Amino acid sequence: MTAGTASDSVLLDSSAWLEYITLDVKADAVASYVEAGRPILVPTIVIYEVYKKLKMSWGKVEADRFASQAMRRQVIPLDEVLALAAASTSLQLKLAMADAIIYTTARAFQAELITSDQAFGGLPGVALL
Repeated sequence: MTAGTASDSVLLDSSAWLEYITLDVKADAVASYVEAGRPILVPTIVIYEVYKKLKMSWGKVEADRFASQAMRRQVIPLDEVLALAAASTSLQLKLAMADAIIYTTARAFQAELITSDQAFGGLPGVALL
């Protein structure tokens, strides 16, 4: 893993992507981040979660539409360094596995985490929609 430098990058978590792709209640709020031209980081676990949910609930076309958008961003794989850091984050902040990986990835790359998931409420570097 290569940690980022101070940047204006954002990381949309699974809840934010789902809002955006399905045009849900907070889609416009997420769109303001997507369309701002800021670099968007996409952890592989977000690709997994969103693709699975969309394919199950909305069908292959919507899932593939998301995958196409996500793959055009900076995809961040889960490597051993990030995995160990996320395990520590999970224990320290009492976050579920996926949330810990997502939050740790955002922190490692100094990206603002965009989410509607209340599990991230009050954490530094998080924009709760």
